[in-house]
Amino acid sequence: MNTNKKSKSALQKCMRMSAVKIIPCLDFKEGRVVKGKRFQNLVDSGDPLERALIYEKQGADELAFLDISATIEGRKTMAQEVARIHQAISIPLTVGGGIASIEDAARLFEAGADYVSINSVAVKKPAIIDEMASIFGTECIVVAIDAAHNASMPSGYEVKIDGGSKSMGIDVSEWAQEAAERGAGQILLTSIDRDGTCLGYDCRLIEIVARIVSVPIIASGGASMLEHFLEGYLSGASALLAAGIFHRGEVSIREIKEFLKAHDVEVRL
Repeated sequence: MNTNKKSKSALQKCMRMSAVKIIPCLDFKEGRVVKGKRFQNLVDSGDPLERALIYEKQGADELAFLDISATIEGRKTMAQEVARIHQAISIPLTVGGGIASIEDAARLFEAGADYVSINSVAVKKPAIIDEMASIFGTECIVVAIDAAHNASMPSGYEVKIDGGSKSMGIDVSEWAQEAAERGAGQILLTSIDRDGTCLGYDCRLIEIVARIVSVPIIASGGASMLEHFLEGYLSGASALLAAGIFHRGEVSIREIKEFLKAHDVEVRL
């Protein structure tokens, strides 16, 4: 792959749209989709490809495919799984986990990723955001931020890395601003405290980051009711990501979109 620039068609697929996006998340480990609570106690939630096909049929705007143990285990995201999903679906695919270099990102774009999501490596080596944005295009680079409550931080939230296992002593608002300034096209903002709790998005966290950055925010962590998606949007998110609510079949993507539309939120039906 020529890492100097992506093809015109690939760049067009990356362009941000005005309608709010609903994004099912496939957290991936050892060949299976998994889901836990606050990044712990993972349970099997099915085959990635089967899930991807179900969610595309339901009307998902995009899919997020996150190899959640790749960084901790010191290995690369499984490109063959990315290629398998890419070949079966037509909606955009965000891929993250274990990306530590330009070469890693190029390999995943080659496998079919429309966006790459970087997290731990961006915190450890912030200049990689600038490099990836320059090579692949800002619109295709997602910086994922895992945030946890910490009253000692100016914003009240601290950045964590390595699957939420390591505290960095960095304020979330400070890091989100730097990531956007360096070239992040989107911020994938996950509340560790809300993850898997079914309590809804951390709207205060979303509001804090939305005031700091102008790039789109993908809200993640805790959605389990139709109202939660509306609350996330009203707090400043441009896209709403969820996992367990979809894996358990509690609410369909179509139902969420119809609910949002009924509340005057632009969606694609």
